[in-house]
Amino acid sequence: MTVYPCIKVNLGLNVLRKRPDGYHDLETLFVPSGEYHDVLEIIAGDDWSRTSASLFSRYAGHEPSSPGSGEGPLLSGQAPGGTSSGQIVQAVSDDGKLMVTIARKEGVGWNPLEDLCAKAYFLLDRDFSLPPAKIFLEKLSPVGAGLGGGSADAAFAIKEFDRLFSIGLDDAAMSGYASRLGSDCAFFMHCRPMFGEGRGDVLSDFPVPCLDRYELKVVVPEGISVSTADAYRGIVPRIPAVPLKEILRQPVETWRDMLTNDFEETVFAKYPALAAIKRSLYDSGAVYASMSGSGSALFALYPR
Repeated sequence: MTVYPCIKVNLGLNVLRKRPDGYHDLETLFVPSGEYHDVLEIIAGDDWSRTSASLFSRYAGHEPSSPGSGEGPLLSGQAPGGTSSGQIVQAVSDDGKLMVTIARKEGVGWNPLEDLCAKAYFLLDRDFSLPPAKIFLEKLSPVGAGLGGGSADAAFAIKEFDRLFSIGLDDAAMSGYASRLGSDCAFFMHCRPMFGEGRGDVLSDFPVPCLDRYELKVVVPEGISVSTADAYRGIVPRIPAVPLKEILRQPVETWRDMLTNDFEETVFAKYPALAAIKRSLYDSGAVYASMSGSGSALFALYPR
């Protein structure tokens, strides 16, 4: 089965305090967006892939090595410790149980076995001794832009492993595993507006009906990638004067002056082009515009 992990934007993001475990407590409203999505196929190790032939032909110019096997030639990145900047990379775990293939037009600069989809398999395998599996991931969502594409891949992978191997996890258990892979991973178990607290992994339903009257547009600046660790280093945690939930219940037209992302001040200081893009979104008629997460992507709400 092929699934299409979405992305998210953050409506408001307040960094409240530093935690004893080194993380930060925050509050934000996660909102899903289908403007970008990845393509993820997970199959049992002896099954035939419906996507691998297309991936190899489009990204590497190769057909699978044997018709019907679903496997292409092992490319750079196949060694467990290797990485590659090629457009398609493939790796097999030391025990031979997991094969991961990742394709990306801009290049894949990380070890496939360290991708969050692979980490989802290893996490579940420790508890449930999973059968062999193959992961095929086409990365179409921006990387390192604050849109949660990798977290979405991990969450969707957990759901797929649970379905494929009949593990029998309920939603709470899957969310628990997801939160161990990343602070915003659990949100993608829901893919509807959810209020995030704690590290972002404590979630509650928070419908925002007014959003139906607006079109959400995501802008990903070229050539700017913001390090989350660097963004946090510039943050001074604080408790806002007006609680975020209270602001979100106000008309969208009031958000411009009230609904803030605490990362913008320091990130915009380092990357003035991002501040300029935000201004241009308002100039183009947006009712509300903001950076998503720690950047670099921005988004805007336009009246429908």
